[in-house]
This record gives sequence, structure tokens and C-alpha cells, in this order.
Amino acid sequence: MWQELGIALCLLLVLEGIMPFLCPRRWREAVVSLARLEDRQLRLVGLGSMLLGTGLLYWLR
Repeated sequence: MWQELGIALCLLLVLEGIMPFLCPRRWREAVVSLARLEDRQLRLVGLGSMLLGTGLLYWLR
């Protein structure tokens, strides 16, 4: 299980690095716009992301 968790973390880092590598200006603009969101809105984005990820994992397995 720990090996799979490590693999998942490595894949997360690769995926997170794609946008800053390919489009650094647009990525920076996206981060700035996220920083301007209120806490409630940011929490909803995080919740949506977690639910989408959980749903995709369920669907793939």
C-alpha cells in the first residue's frame, strides 16, 4: 500500500508540474485569481475537486 501511495504522490507532482511548465503566464494568472477567492468559494472548489477525484477513482476501480 505504501508503494502505491508513493506512486500516486509522484504522479500528482508530475501532473501539477505540467501547467507551470507549458503555460507559466496563464498558470500564474490562475493562481492569482484563486488567491482572490473568498474562503467559502475556495472550500467549495476543494470539495468539488475531492468529490470528482473520489468519483473517478471509484469509476476506474
